[in-house]
Amino acid sequence: MPQLNPNPWFLIMLLTWSVFSLILQPKLLSFFTTNTPSNMTFTPTKTSPWTWPWT
Repeated sequence: MPQLNPNPWFLIMLLTWSVFSLILQPKLLSFFTTNTPSNMTFTPTKTSPWTWPWT
């Protein structure tokens, strides 16, 4: 069964991931701007207790 032989496919996978990580990913990330952090105030939500119908 040739699909169980990892010899050629492992090298292809490593080369593909290295090309993606080193070349394509920085080029793609340069098109997207990251969100600037904003100062958000934390407002806790008020929860009401659960009323159980059988008590």
